[in-house]
Amino acid sequence: MPLPRGDFQRRFKNRLGLAPLCAHSTTVFSAADWRSHRPRVLTCYNVASNYPVSSPCPLGVPVMKGRPRYLAIAVGVLLLILIALPFFISVNSFRPVIERQLSSGLGRQVHVGNLSLSIFSGGLSAEDLSISDDPNFNKSSFLTAKSLKIGVELWPLITSKTLNITGLTIEKPEVILMRNRQGEWNFSTLATDSSNRPAVAKSAGRAPPEFTVSQLKLEKGRVTIGSTVSDKKSVYDNVDLEATNLSVKSQFPVKLTANLPGGGGFKADGTVGPVNRADASLSPLDAKLTISGLDLAKTGFVDPSAGIAGIVDVTNRLQSKNGLARTQGSVKMNKLQLVRGGAPSGVPVSVDFNIDYDLRKSMGVLNQAIVKIGNAVARLSGTIDRRGESTLLDMKLDGQNLPVHDLQAALPAFGVILPKGSSLETGTLSANLNIQGPLDKLVTAGNVGVFNGKLAGFDMGSKMGALSTFSGMQKGGGHTSIEKLTTNLRVAPEGIQLANLDLVMPAMGQLTGGGTISSSHELNLKMLATLNAQSGLASTLRSLTGRGLSKNIRIPFRIEGTSADPKFVPDVGAMVGGEDSELGNRLDSNPQTKGLSDVLGGLLGGKKGKNK
Repeated sequence: MPLPRGDFQRRFKNRLGLAPLCAHSTTVFSAADWRSHRPRVLTCYNVASNYPVSSPCPLGVPVMKGRPRYLAIAVGVLLLILIALPFFISVNSFRPVIERQLSSGLGRQVHVGNLSLSIFSGGLSAEDLSISDDPNFNKSSFLTAKSLKIGVELWPLITSKTLNITGLTIEKPEVILMRNRQGEWNFSTLATDSSNRPAVAKSAGRAPPEFTVSQLKLEKGRVTIGSTVSDKKSVYDNVDLEATNLSVKSQFPVKLTANLPGGGGFKADGTVGPVNRADASLSPLDAKLTISGLDLAKTGFVDPSAGIAGIVDVTNRLQSKNGLARTQGSVKMNKLQLVRGGAPSGVPVSVDFNIDYDLRKSMGVLNQAIVKIGNAVARLSGTIDRRGESTLLDMKLDGQNLPVHDLQAALPAFGVILPKGSSLETGTLSANLNIQGPLDKLVTAGNVGVFNGKLAGFDMGSKMGALSTFSGMQKGGGHTSIEKLTTNLRVAPEGIQLANLDLVMPAMGQLTGGGTISSSHELNLKMLATLNAQSGLASTLRSLTGRGLSKNIRIPFRIEGTSADPKFVPDVGAMVGGEDSELGNRLDSNPQTKGLSDVLGGLLGGKKGKNK
């Protein structure tokens, strides 16, 4: 809209004492009003009447004096200068300086790609970044990234072309962490006085400058962890690291998060430093670590064929100083499975632990960990050896008078499967076990005993068929009562071995023997049922032979089938046909009962003896 009075009305009328006109009418502002009220939009005065107009300026156009206008012009000019600066500063000339500073501080050759300057973000950007690895581990890079942002102090850069780095942000880096047979890591020589420092750091003839930066970030990275003696690798994605006030000579805070292989997450929050100038991996550390949803079968640290599986949550605090570390916390394992052919535990297994670990020797000691399964509590202690290709365990598990009702849902994790439809209702379990070997090939051996137990839903007397009837064994009425069950146990990847098995049941007597349970739960047990001379079978034989036996009757039988569906097969041929069988000799020596041993074997479904 054109102004009625023309452009001259927009100028100051100092001699008339008038301020500039507003933009919508033939009015001006009083200079006195301007001084007294100071608003951006003032009351309009009519030029002709010099009376205030009752309504404010409808267009809302503020009155601008000369000084704000000049300020706006100055700001615009400054913005133009800032936009044009990157075209006048050759930032690529700083590449050698940046590479030299980073190489000297890290002790590794650092390569930085083409640089660009962003005034508004306050720093430089590089297209590529690579940090060399320790030549004793790898000839390729320790870290590579497609983008690097470098925070710098702009004023020294603009005025004197002095480069002062304040921050580093590495986007989507890929990092390789390697460990050798001696337990040394490839990052051990980072920021140290190692002989592997690059030539640019040595040529100055003095100690390398201290590496300091206000903020270091790694965003959305990938870390691959492996060993020089194994092809196994674990990959961690979405790794974010943030360190502030980073200095090799002082302690600095660090935060780290990552996605675990196969799912789950890792968090660390604590402090690191000062950096050990001989071995960075021995630098002091104090951090709270949290692991959630770790899938043991997908970690890459154990062979999937080992059968080890489960979902693990860990909360602990890790402290290390002078190469000695201590970690204390708790681990909760859901759906735990420890042997091939086992099944996931139906209840969580938790462990409260305290570990002392020697970082130089790659060995640790587990101090009296508490293992909890429901109300069952056992103690675990031993050593951890990570010097070789596989982690070696040497542990002792001690549990006394543990309620079997709480344990039964966890038994499948150890490869122990109860007969189908059965359950342990009462009783206690005691165990003294040694757990030894590589993590993926553990062997558990020791003594196990169940006392005063009741196996509901399984009647062993009825399962033994003709043997039970002939010998006078009583049926259990739908369950099996166990006075005592003890055995020497060995659990290995190939299956379970039982030796010196001793089972005492009120309804049957004593059963002894041993055998194997394969990883597919196939049973192969050789047993002896010992009956005293006053049993029903002894009375029957007394009438046949004319006199009683001088010792208790031992009936051999086998347990076959599977753990879920066991089959009891009498081996009467061994009972009446063995060379030292008093029963067989007595039957064959009597003309009236000669050949009865064959009949007895056929009756019980067993093998014939000497007369076959």
